[in-house]
Amino acid sequence: MFRAIPIVVLILFSLPSQATLVGEEVSYQAGDTLLKGYIAYDTDMEGRRPGILVVHEWWGHNDYARTRAERLATLGYTALAVDMYGDGKTTDHPDDAGKFAGAIRQNLPLMRARFEAAREFLNRHPTVDPQSNAAIGYCFGGGVVLEMARQGLDLDAVVSFHGSLGGGSSAEAGKVKARILVANGADDPFVSAEQIAAFKAEMSAAGADYIFINYPGARHSFTNPAADQFGERFGLPLAYDAAADADSWQAMLELFHATFGQTE
Repeated sequence: MFRAIPIVVLILFSLPSQATLVGEEVSYQAGDTLLKGYIAYDTDMEGRRPGILVVHEWWGHNDYARTRAERLATLGYTALAVDMYGDGKTTDHPDDAGKFAGAIRQNLPLMRARFEAAREFLNRHPTVDPQSNAAIGYCFGGGVVLEMARQGLDLDAVVSFHGSLGGGSSAEAGKVKARILVANGADDPFVSAEQIAAFKAEMSAAGADYIFINYPGARHSFTNPAADQFGERFGLPLAYDAAADADSWQAMLELFHATFGQTE
């Protein structure tokens, strides 16, 4: 049973576009686990709009996920940066991040329960059309949204940015409801050519509506400006790529436009 918990913090701010955005720190539950998210929406926009779930990298629910939710809100969506680890837990060390992410990847029912709790919370928001949902994810989060699509959740679209391509269930013919966009770094050592070929074969066999974009020269975590810092600090193959970041975001917006139409 998922229970909403009162909002903790309310932040109001204006952007150059004159849109008035609200950013709220929120809490909700999956079973006995308290989850701490962040919802963003434009108060000047009338009526209900699509709700977008933003699933964080393996570092946890941090400012990067929140920033992406805010960017979506400026475009006329209501976006919830979710918490997959519980209690808003974050880390800046890859050893801990690997443990946190691994605990979710190895327990698909738990992954789904926490994702569904976030979606139910989002869909109860007065600005959201509960019949119009999408999910985007980064790195760990990209793998999460692809897994939810494989499991046949009633999502209109999912977008994976430099996410893992497998390791969970396999898509079954006719089961995948969501349109899928995968934005991958061609120089990402965490995603092999064999994994890409297997993913494409799986999606084609399942009859999924998918697009796979491989960005030449882009490495893991290419959308995150902090990637270089983390890469240098821990000797990881992470690097920000401004061109791939911009192009993949535009590809996502085009998918959303084709799926939902104009939201502004």
